[in-house]
Amino acid sequence: MGRVTERRRVIRIRDGRVSERADTLVTEEPLEIRLNGKPLAITMRTPGDDFALAAGFLVSEGVLASADDLQSIVYCAGAMDDGSNTYNVVDVRLAPGVPVPDITLERNVYTTSSCGLCGKASLDAVRTQARFPLADTPPVRLGPGLLASLPDRLRAAQRVFDRTGGLHAAALFSEEGELLDIREDVGRHNAVDKLVGRALQEGRLPLSRAVLLVSGRASFELAQKAVMAGIPVLAAVSAPSSLAVDLAAETGLTLVGFLRGASMNVYAGEHRVALEAPAVQG
Repeated sequence: MGRVTERRRVIRIRDGRVSERADTLVTEEPLEIRLNGKPLAITMRTPGDDFALAAGFLVSEGVLASADDLQSIVYCAGAMDDGSNTYNVVDVRLAPGVPVPDITLERNVYTTSSCGLCGKASLDAVRTQARFPLADTPPVRLGPGLLASLPDRLRAAQRVFDRTGGLHAAALFSEEGELLDIREDVGRHNAVDKLVGRALQEGRLPLSRAVLLVSGRASFELAQKAVMAGIPVLAAVSAPSSLAVDLAAETGLTLVGFLRGASMNVYAGEHRVALEAPAVQG
């Protein structure tokens, strides 16, 4: 199995003084996801929770909706010429009767640690039909104070980040602010897939009473992953994209950005945020 961190030699310069030392870096390796034996996608990821990552990716693609849809996930043996296993190829087998999507060049995608899904034929190809319409009834209600407390709780739980400084994180919280799960990865989209995949494997989808917090920006892809998992609230410590805001408005997702200290911007779904005073135009 791959390691989460690796050691590398580095020349350190501090205030004009030069020294040599070993530095701890986050591991980044490719993971090929195959579906019923056919290549589907490649993502650059931090090794670990690979089966959950693959399952979560297929939830966001609309292929999986429950653990019953999944027959097995295995590492492919003999990935190297010498027959050794790199643990960088996984094959997902769907349960009998689950429709297999048409894997064409249009759907075959390459994902990177920085931008997420790339190479989709069009925006319409990304706007996958949600399997879990957002239906938190009664709606999740979050006070600004509770939302403001979540980034510190996320940061406190980032074990690998403390050693490397080079990982994104995604966490699920209850509506009372309890940390339910956290995953770290070199790619923020992978961290979310690992969370969603674990929830699918444990029979917890849809996550209709959960809050998803991500350590970076909120892209369209992350908003889509939240919607596909039935998550009603997505919060990010940085900015959302315009398409993420559009998708949130269309689907009823609550989208919070620039969640830093006591400050935040609510871009959509403000009915889930317990505002103490009416919003002032300006």
